[in-house]
Amino acid sequence: MMPANPHIAVVHRRIRYIVATSVVILIVFALRLVDVQAVRAAGYASKADIELSKRTIIQAPRGGITDINGVEFARSVISYRILVDQAIIEYPKELATLAAPILGMTAGQLEPQLVGTRRYVVIAQSVKPEVWRKLETAVENYNATVSREKNGFTKRLAGFFAERIYTREYPEGQLGAAMIGFINRSGVGAAGLEYSMNNRLQGVNGEYTYANASGTIIPGTQKITVEERRGDTIRLTIDRDVQWVAQQAISETVKKSKALSGTVIVMNPKTGQILAHASYPSFNPGDTKGVDPYRWKNPSVQEVYEPGSTGKIITIASAIEEGKITPETVLRIPYALKVSNKTFHDHERHPVQYLTLAGALAVSSNTGAIQVGQMLSNDKLHDYLKKFGISVKTGSGLPGEEGGKLLPVKEWSGTTAPTVAFGQGYSLTAMQATSVFATIANDGLRVTPTLIAGYSDASGRYTPAHQQSAVRVVSKETAQQMRLMMESVVSASGTAPSAAIPGYRVAGKTGTAQRVDDSCGCYRGYTASFIGFAPADKPEYVVSVVIQDPKGIHWGGYLGGPVFKKVMSFVLQSQHIPPTAPATTLYPLNKEELQKRQAAQQEAANNTPKRNT
Repeated sequence: MMPANPHIAVVHRRIRYIVATSVVILIVFALRLVDVQAVRAAGYASKADIELSKRTIIQAPRGGITDINGVEFARSVISYRILVDQAIIEYPKELATLAAPILGMTAGQLEPQLVGTRRYVVIAQSVKPEVWRKLETAVENYNATVSREKNGFTKRLAGFFAERIYTREYPEGQLGAAMIGFINRSGVGAAGLEYSMNNRLQGVNGEYTYANASGTIIPGTQKITVEERRGDTIRLTIDRDVQWVAQQAISETVKKSKALSGTVIVMNPKTGQILAHASYPSFNPGDTKGVDPYRWKNPSVQEVYEPGSTGKIITIASAIEEGKITPETVLRIPYALKVSNKTFHDHERHPVQYLTLAGALAVSSNTGAIQVGQMLSNDKLHDYLKKFGISVKTGSGLPGEEGGKLLPVKEWSGTTAPTVAFGQGYSLTAMQATSVFATIANDGLRVTPTLIAGYSDASGRYTPAHQQSAVRVVSKETAQQMRLMMESVVSASGTAPSAAIPGYRVAGKTGTAQRVDDSCGCYRGYTASFIGFAPADKPEYVVSVVIQDPKGIHWGGYLGGPVFKKVMSFVLQSQHIPPTAPATTLYPLNKEELQKRQAAQQEAANNTPKRNT
């Protein structure tokens, strides 16, 4: 037998080697395929998702702020942030020429922002929906009808995108601006109720994912993973119409008197609800650029001042409550009165007068108030000041609220008590002063002031705010006597006849206090005020007027009385409060009137037939 051809044997060996190698390679590929498709499939899928999927925040709308009737003071409306992806823009000059007029820019301003490699460039921070729709339509129309061939390629414009955001609007402008406040560029409350109620107003942002293909969203891949939730809407106790009248009245008076500022508060003494909270000067919450930050402050709770004669209400009510004096007690009222090492005076020089307590209040005598204060110990006077809320924040819910200042008794000097008795030597806010008078109007019960009526959640479900707490300060009898005395202040014999309202019984008190100037730590200028309520026999509303540092005439009755009258007249009419019959008898104001009344009462008693028993 002849031996096999050696060349054929070599070929067979090579074939077997190639086959074996191919089998091994196929087995490796098969094992790798099993590894990829089965063993590590989840891991690779996750990695692909990470590389291809993008997450985007869906901004949640902020809750609104409305008045008691639903009129909006603050609201969030849809707008768009205009962006460009520079990496996909091929024709920046043509795109700038088309888009610039729509965005309120020139092509020269826009074109440089379209050139580069950045994937996220903000062109306009916030535009109205119609602007974005107009831009979209313009690009689509251009691509559909104006596109043309260039170097073999279709010339299409692309690169603009939009993110839906929300813009904060303040439809009422400057009305109640210090109370409402505003948000910063991050959408967070920066002042007013926007700040103090930020946690309720701010919604919960949502989130969606999409497949990313070189910076472009792959259609149909969008998926919402977290639904956004609107913030709560806050319904205030404010009545927009009352607010407007109060704002107009205080603005006119501040301008006319060239004052630093002014505040008007309208309050329901029974519920503590604030119907109006106006201050001037004001600002536009939607445009705070260049505005003096001082205007952002809320003077009713952030500016403290010495009350002056409105503080005499506390002194007199305390003495009556303690049984030390009655409205008809006659006081010897000198023009000047020395206490410790200081001599105190009334506003105008006068001979010694013999006035009843009601008369001393009607003419706002400082020396009379000092004598009444001397009937109380320093500790007792201090206690009543605290009971009325002096040096204690009211809890109104407005941010930055000050508590005022009242020295502890151990720090009182020999002149502190007489100074405090007529309303100087301690400080408070306009909100606290309003609360003092509301306490007298509410039969001696002090109710916490509030501007919040309730809340509505994202589904529209309304929840009323908690009822305000009430604290007994003086008895009902003391409060009634105070109200009757305070009616004389608004009479022709008092310091504020300008506050009288025809057809209604009105009670109140003027205040003209020396004003502390922080720049020198001294008294400079005045604080003029008038606070009152109506109807005096059954008070429904309290209106306080405070004017800081007026120039020229600075009397509280002259400046504050007419503002009170204008605002209270509107409130009584708009709230349908019926007119009241005039008081049958007010307290006598001086010794002579008292003696005449006593003589008339005695004569009437003598002429009354006696019944046989």
